[in-house]
Amino acid sequence: MNRTETVSWHEANQRSLMAELAVLRRVLERRAAQATDDVPFDEASADSEQEAIRMAQEVLPAPAALDRLCATFGLSPFERALLLLCAGMELDAAWGAKCAAAQGDPRRTYPTFSLALAALPEPHWSALNPSAPLRRWRLIEVGAGETLLTSPLRIDERILHDLAGVSHLDERLVGLVDEVLTEEQDELAPSHQTLAGRLAGIWSQASRATALPVVQLCGRDPAAKRMIAATACASLRWRLYRLSAHLIPLSPSELDAMQRLWLREAALTGSALLLECDDTEPADAARDRMATRLIESIEGPLVVAVRERRRAGSRSTISLDVPAPGTAERRTLWARALGSAGASLNGRMEALVSQFSVNVQAIHAACAEAQTPRAAGPSENVADVQAIELASRLWDACRRQARPRLDELAQQIEPSATWEDLVLPDLQRRRLRDMAIHVRQRGKVYEDWGFAAKGARGLGISALFAGASGTGKTMAAEVLANELRLDLYRIDLSQVVSKYIGETEKNLRRVFDAADEGGAILLFDEADALFGKRSEVKDSHDRYANIEVSYLLQRMEAYRGLAILTTNMKSALDQAFLRRIRFIVQFPFPDPEQRAEIWRRVFPQGAPTEGLDEAKLAKLNVAGGHIRNIAVNAAFLAAEAGEPIRMRHLLDAARGEYAKLEKPLTETEIGGWA
Repeated sequence: MNRTETVSWHEANQRSLMAELAVLRRVLERRAAQATDDVPFDEASADSEQEAIRMAQEVLPAPAALDRLCATFGLSPFERALLLLCAGMELDAAWGAKCAAAQGDPRRTYPTFSLALAALPEPHWSALNPSAPLRRWRLIEVGAGETLLTSPLRIDERILHDLAGVSHLDERLVGLVDEVLTEEQDELAPSHQTLAGRLAGIWSQASRATALPVVQLCGRDPAAKRMIAATACASLRWRLYRLSAHLIPLSPSELDAMQRLWLREAALTGSALLLECDDTEPADAARDRMATRLIESIEGPLVVAVRERRRAGSRSTISLDVPAPGTAERRTLWARALGSAGASLNGRMEALVSQFSVNVQAIHAACAEAQTPRAAGPSENVADVQAIELASRLWDACRRQARPRLDELAQQIEPSATWEDLVLPDLQRRRLRDMAIHVRQRGKVYEDWGFAAKGARGLGISALFAGASGTGKTMAAEVLANELRLDLYRIDLSQVVSKYIGETEKNLRRVFDAADEGGAILLFDEADALFGKRSEVKDSHDRYANIEVSYLLQRMEAYRGLAILTTNMKSALDQAFLRRIRFIVQFPFPDPEQRAEIWRRVFPQGAPTEGLDEAKLAKLNVAGGHIRNIAVNAAFLAAEAGEPIRMRHLLDAARGEYAKLEKPLTETEIGGWA
């Protein structure tokens, strides 16, 4: 081979490995010659093979895989030769025959400890110890045999591939851990970039002194924690793999096997592990114990992603809080993602920044989703139309990106009602419009004008809608959602409230956390069951019931969006609770004039009507919700009869509605109808 020849590391590593095996093949031949005295040993050939090893190593641009592996696991010269002896079985078809000849037994066509102790240089018995590197790190496997010395030995497949220069994840870890890869668009918020730098610094300092500490990343955004850990690893030229706590084996033996395989993999590839415990529940005691055991036993770089800090064990632990990007950071991230298109929004980007607390990935996804422009009309300014359309598409894309997953605890309501559909006194309408103003201008007042810096308490926008059933409380929530173009979720309290201690708080946490990113409007309908007066503590159940209410108050005060509570009995609510509600809107029972207005608006433009008298209809002493029921039922009766909606259809529908309410329909209410 030409000494000046330039070869790749893989080619040079292959040459080096083959040269090493050629020397070991000669050792086996010498052992066979000594056993039979039939085969002369060629010393000249041995010298040429040593020269081949030296020449192959000269052109290696980096250490050979065998040298790197031996240094990583601290193998002695004898253990190194024994590992090569096992590798030869997989790489040389004639190796089995040479092993049999060297052992003087044609049946033993495989390496054994007996052969290694007899043939290899510098033998030592301790290499057979289960705690020694070869067996501890499962570099070789001991097959079934009569004795340990005569049992067949086989190199582990993952180690064989590594010696050949082919790195891949051990197949026994596939499905348990997967690599976290970073993309160019996966930029970090400045505060998260700082945390990544701190994490890399912690590892760098500890690796030069003592054992690496466990690092906890605490926060609510799993993607952000993942990217912080990946960025820190990339700066140190490490790989990062993640493991969900849900996949941790619950059997101690299986956990030990997985842990040992991972530690070997981390050593081979220079990798850190991210253990994601974000979704684990405290009630899952068995899994929590196994997670603790894994954390205590992982010796290499380990990051634990949690919502809230875990209790530290015997191992040194450092906790870093990962907050959501602040308003200024989100503004910067949006500007980077939009590029030149951001300048055309003419200030409309501030509404996105203020309303949606989305992460970097969601921002890029929203920008990608909003790239299709609408063509401007002949009389429209193209630039203005494109800016308005882009802002609108970005808003809708953010709603979809931040849409909470609340299927089990809430029902999404598609808001269709507008201010025109809402019949209320002027005072109540003004209060509702004030609520919309607070939501829209929250970012300017809290962040730009500095009110948030005075304290986070009380920044949540909460409202109580009180009034009899059917007076328009849910419709008002729909109107606000329509006005603000936000998602509206009605919370199913039967799914939230639990008799089990701690479950109600857990469900409330899921509701608020899921909705917080997009600032959705939460409607706790008929909230008396959960938000009643806090009782005197007579037993443990009373104490925990009060804790549930206190937790709710705390979350409402911190919630970024609008939380609306509705009740039919305002008097049933705790006064301390009411003091912490920003808006209280009393929905009065409609008077005759208001009922007449509701009747005028209840029928769609496409519905055929004939001879309807709103003044007579307003005599029905029912609220707006019941008026709508009567109108819809009358429409069905008219449709079946093939007629327009008339007073007699409404009379029949009113009788049915009153029967449902178990309320008599008086002559005063329906006199002169038909």
